Order: sequence, then C-alpha cells, then structure tokens
Amino acid sequence: MLVELRIRDFALIEHVTLALAPGFNVLTGETGAGKSIIVGALGLLLGERASADVVRTGRDKAVVEGTFDAAGRPEVAAVLDAHGLDAEDGTIVLRREVASTGRARAWVNGTSVTAGVLAEVGRRLVDLHGQHEAQTLLDDGSQRDILDAFAGAQAEAQALREAHAALSAARREREDLERRRAAAAKRADWLRHVVGEIDGARLVAGEDVTLEEEARRLEHADELRALAGQAMAALEDDDDGALARLAAARKAVAHLERLDPGNAERRQQLDGALDVLAALARDLGGYAESVEPDPARLAEVQRRRELLYRLQQKHGPTLADVMRTGEEARAELDLVEAGGLDARALEAREAAALHDTEAAAAALTGRRTEAAGRLAAAVSAVLPALGMADGAVRVALEPKAAITPDGAEDVAFRVRLNAGHDERPLARVASGGELARVMLALKSVLARVDRVPTLVFDEVDAGIGGAVGLKVGDAMRALAATHQVFAITHLPQIAARAHHHVQVAKAAKGGVTTTDVAAVVGEAREREIARMLGGDADSDVGRAHARELLAVSAAPASTSATARRRSSSAEGSSRR
Repeated sequence: MLVELRIRDFALIEHVTLALAPGFNVLTGETGAGKSIIVGALGLLLGERASADVVRTGRDKAVVEGTFDAAGRPEVAAVLDAHGLDAEDGTIVLRREVASTGRARAWVNGTSVTAGVLAEVGRRLVDLHGQHEAQTLLDDGSQRDILDAFAGAQAEAQALREAHAALSAARREREDLERRRAAAAKRADWLRHVVGEIDGARLVAGEDVTLEEEARRLEHADELRALAGQAMAALEDDDDGALARLAAARKAVAHLERLDPGNAERRQQLDGALDVLAALARDLGGYAESVEPDPARLAEVQRRRELLYRLQQKHGPTLADVMRTGEEARAELDLVEAGGLDARALEAREAAALHDTEAAAAALTGRRTEAAGRLAAAVSAVLPALGMADGAVRVALEPKAAITPDGAEDVAFRVRLNAGHDERPLARVASGGELARVMLALKSVLARVDRVPTLVFDEVDAGIGGAVGLKVGDAMRALAATHQVFAITHLPQIAARAHHHVQVAKAAKGGVTTTDVAAVVGEAREREIARMLGGDADSDVGRAHARELLAVSAAPASTSATARRRSSSAEGSSRR
C-alpha cells in the first residue's frame, strides 16, 4: 500500500507530506485548493509524461516521492528482480524529479531507472482511476482482459497466444517456401543451364591464381633459365665467383682465429655464409633445369584461363562468386525437384499447430463462457447500490470469423442503465459519472483477483449525490477490506464513510500561494463535512448534519440503513 506521498515544489505545492493509512482514505477541499495537483503528482510518480510546467515558479525542480509497503506481494518482487532492483523488507520508494529545463529523472529504491521501468513498477502498486481512466472500459481489449481476470483464464489466454504464434510461424514458412518454389520453377531452365555450365567446369578454389603463375613461367621459360644460369655462374665461377672469393676470406679468418681465438665467431659466420650460398647455387641449378618451354602446356593453361574468365564475367566477379552462384542455383533447383517433401512436412506442422490453436481457443472460450454470466450477474447486483437501480450488465461473446491471438470471440460489455431501454454497448449509454461507477462496481467484484494493492479514485462522484453518494461510499468502504482505497471527492456522503480523512487547503505564505494538506479528525473532520454539505462549517445545524453523516460510518450494519436515510434527508435540508 501507499504509506506516504511527499511532494516538493510541484505547481502550487511548496512542500507536502501526505500520510495514508490502510482502508478507505479520502482527500477533500475547496474547489481550486489543489486536489487535482496531488493527483497529478501521483500520476507523475507512476510514470506519466513529465513537463517543466509542473515546477513551482522560481524553483529549480519538482520532486515527488512515494513510500510503499509491498510485503507479501511476489508479483512486485518479480518485477523488481527482473530489473535488478532490491526491496528491503518489502519497502519500495519511488522518486521522480522534473527540472525547470524539462529534464526528468526517476529512481526506484535509490537506483536510477527509466520512466518506463518506473511505470512498470508503479502499475503493480497503484491503480489510478478517474474520468479519463474510466474510458478504458470502452476499449474492447480492456473488457476482454477484465473477463479473463475474473475467469482466472490468464493461463489459457497465454497458451492461445503461444499456440497462435506457432501457427503463424508455420504458416509463414510454408507460404515462403511456396513463393520460392514458384519463383524457382519459372527460372528452372536457366538454373539448369547455370548448374551445368559451372559444374562442367569442375572448378577448384584458388586455381585462377595458380594458373596465372604457371602461365607466366611458361611464357618466359627461356629468359628464366638464362637468368637462373647467370645467377648460378656468379656464385660458382672458379676464379671470380662469390663462393671462391668467400672461401679465400674464410681461409684468412681461420688463420686469424689461430693467432687470436677471439675471431672464432667471425669464422663461424663465414662458414654459415658459405653454406647458404652453396645451397642457393644448387637451388638455382635445379630451378634452371626445371624450367622447360612447353607450348602444348601453355596452350592448355591459356584455354583454362579463358574459360574461368568467361565464367567470372557471367557469374563473378571472382572465382569464389562463380562457385557460390553454382551452389545457389543448385539449391533453387532442389526446391523445384525435391521441395515437395519439405512442403509436406511444413503442411503437417501447420496442421498440428492449427489443431493446438483451435484446442487452446476452445479452452479459453469455455472459461470465458462460464465466467461471463457470473461476472454480469455480480456487477449487475452491485449497480443498484451505486444509484443505478435498474442497471444490468451482460457480457457478450461475439464469435470472430477466424481465431486470433486474443481468442475466437470478441468480448463486449452491454448495459441497460434505465428501465424500459434496450441494452447497448457501454460506450453508447454511459455518461462519465456512470462509467466511473461501473468501474467501481467492476473493481468491487474483481477485488479477489485484482493484485494491485492501492486503488485511487478521482471524480468517481461526478453527477451523483444524496443517497447514491452514500451507496458509493459504502462500496468504497467495502472495497477497502481487500485494498487500500484513496478517493478524491466533493461529496460529504463519501468523505464520511472513510476510515482516514485528509483535507487540502490553499493559503498565501510570504505573498506566494501554496497548497497544504492535513489529516482531520474529531471536530476538525465535523467542520470539513459541514463545509462540504454546503452550510456554515461553524453553525450548529451544519455540525449536527455532519455528525449524522459520520454516524453512518460508525453505525452497526443493522442500523446503517436508517442512519443513511436520516443523513440523506439532512443533506437535503442543509442545501435548502
């Protein structure tokens, strides 16, 4: 639950600490005192879009911070764990800052997070409902989700989404194979020509480089033999060759070594040089003998190079590209010649996925069908207590032409809110206030499956008053048995039913308007209820009427109906 909300330099608020309690909490105050500002600050804390306009005039930044007790809420702990966040002893602190420049930052338990993560955590902690939020009831997807939650059908809904995803994947693969087979069939003759041409060449990777080197040797065979012979002669000439001169040098250094052993390394170096040059001379001789003019081989190499060149021009530019083209053409031909086996396998896989999808959809339809009547009856039973005596809800399941990831049917809430009228889609018959009360009725019915601990209702009292207001207050108080409920209201009947009452007021401090809040109990609460009744907060009559309303909250169940009738009459006489 929301334990404490701290707001600083937000709009008209300089600094406010709003402490909330378990059960039913209400926030009241004069029009313009700042109730909507507090709701706006809470929305910002829960991840709504930030704007520099919310920063109090003359200040650098606005700060909103909320402390929540989420002990025993594993679904909240799971979200935190998924983002690497900790919650010591179940305490969660959300913080949002908006600078006057418009830059916004967010934290969860002191760790910086994105607004998206803040909103994801916030959705597990608080459900904020107002005139705008009640509009979600008009969305088909929201109505479907409400029914599934009531039916406990989330597992079936997830199974259908997974089965439908598998069906879609199998269908895409089969259709893709069919497209590729059709395209390959149109090109089959050309593909066979390409495969025959490339396979017939019996290509070897890298042979274009090898052939180029061999052709160069064959074209210059005589010159290569002459050059190798010249080099070998320069090394081996008996009188002036490099080896003869190097041998004379070695002889001199060997004599030096005998006279001065310190020349041993120099002699070893000359030995090594003689060995290297002697080996080089032998190698050059062997090379000269190996290079033989071979016109026939040269012609064969040139023909092979010309073939490779033509293939590279058509399918290249490189020999590797030519070989890859052949492999791709062969694979396309396989689609035509052997792809039928793959198609049959994919068709079998698609058929199995379709069977699974239909089974999952049927299971989900069964759960929805069973729950639709129960949900409609439960909500219809609550509506009279919220001032809609002739109200009735029906949850319609309308079959779709084809199964989608959401099911085999559309879910539509149809209502009749007045006697003598046909039922119609909720969007066509409900005013803003009626929508808010239908939302309250749904929340009351869904309390056992709704895991969000704190429910916030803003303007749920729009367009109602008198005894209906008391009934709405009763519904909120009953809902507070399983949730923390926080309502912003103008109605004294609702305020009087709260367990915890907070008043918001606007005043000038140092010539600057500011908003403040304070818990009201005892006489202070009587005065606020009297003010809300429309009379003089200090008059004996107004205070007496306020005490009557407050007595409703304290009255036992057996006497509460009589007390409500008296308090409703009291409100009427006060207004007169």
